[in-house]
Amino acid sequence: MNRFFIKTHGCKANQLESHILKEKLLNAGYTESSSAAKSDIYILNSCSVTETADIEALRTLRNIKHKNPALTTVLTGCSAQLNAKKLEEYDFIDIILGNNDKFDIVKAIKTKKSNITDIFAVNEFNNQPIHYYSKTRGYLKIQDGCNNYCSYCTIPFARGKSRSNSINNILEQINTYTDSGIKEIVLTGIHIGQWGEDLIPKLSLFNLLEAIENTPIKRYRLGSLNPLEIDNKMLNFLSQSDKFCPHFHLSLQSLCDKTLKNMNRHYSADLCLELINNINNSFNLPFIGSDIIVGFPDENDEDFETTLKNAEKSQLSAIHVFPYSIRKNTKAAAMENQIPEIIKHKRADIFHKLNAKKTNMFIERNLNTKSHVLIEKNPDKHTGLLKGITQNYLTVYINSENTALCNTIQTVTLQKDNTGRLTGSLN
Repeated sequence: MNRFFIKTHGCKANQLESHILKEKLLNAGYTESSSAAKSDIYILNSCSVTETADIEALRTLRNIKHKNPALTTVLTGCSAQLNAKKLEEYDFIDIILGNNDKFDIVKAIKTKKSNITDIFAVNEFNNQPIHYYSKTRGYLKIQDGCNNYCSYCTIPFARGKSRSNSINNILEQINTYTDSGIKEIVLTGIHIGQWGEDLIPKLSLFNLLEAIENTPIKRYRLGSLNPLEIDNKMLNFLSQSDKFCPHFHLSLQSLCDKTLKNMNRHYSADLCLELINNINNSFNLPFIGSDIIVGFPDENDEDFETTLKNAEKSQLSAIHVFPYSIRKNTKAAAMENQIPEIIKHKRADIFHKLNAKKTNMFIERNLNTKSHVLIEKNPDKHTGLLKGITQNYLTVYINSENTALCNTIQTVTLQKDNTGRLTGSLN
């Protein structure tokens, strides 16, 4: 009885770590199941970025255990790390593993023992090499933890202080990926802009990018960055690269100075807008995504309108909006003038509409242009067509069923079909 199923909530780092868990279990002789119903072991790699994420983790495990009481349930990830003591009282969770303990998944299942290490006692990056990867693009975790203590965020308490993987480990992983046929990597972590700050000698993300340029990988893209972590030197370097994909995700959170100060974010709205302009001027049709939190404590109507107007006039390509979620033991939870839920969600709805408008505008700007598309390893299961991703992060359906093109980079002309779907004609 060794069939396992892994469910992942949350960020790209969690997704990658779930792949590592899968590899460890397969190497130990376990069998991956196609569904929770057919498994003996159910592993939930959880998120805790919002209260809703914590609730969803508990709901998921409760329902799974109710359907199959004989199932061994394992909770790991950020929710497990933050709420370990409370979680011990739930009989539908058999094993709880902290974020640094999850990689001992095989031992934990065999012994049926929980383990939650004090995350602040972890001083070094826990390097976990990946030996095979089934997806078209390889995620590569370069860093863990965060040294910022934004007033709304529990992530430092779930992930610990910033810890950087070594350049040698990162380059070895890139070589493993390229040897297995992967054409593109995505640098991920909890706060990748802090990569290198804890190494001896101290390094910066820029130093890592210089090293990656000399590897055989065809393309690479960056995970989320704080606006302060992208300067003109980096933009100039990336704009001259043949490997870098012009796709940025900016962790803005707000575009109102008052709200940014309350969030303990150390930059201004004007700096963000200037950076967005600089990115657009440095690249041809770069994709610029962003995170925005609405309904933060003491964000009045005028503050919200400031963020909205700044977002509207910016050249952002997409906006991922979050209604503010109260997290216990954070400074924001104790702030006065908490915003009612109904107002938070009204503001989020406004931003959802703006996001749709921005995304559509960006797609329109790309129509009839030529783009380099990395075609996925398998055709789309719904249409049978080939599907891929442009350098600037647009999903494209290719007007071909030629599977010989899978996992290759092709130049296509971008168009829309009669359903509004973005398509590419091979050149």
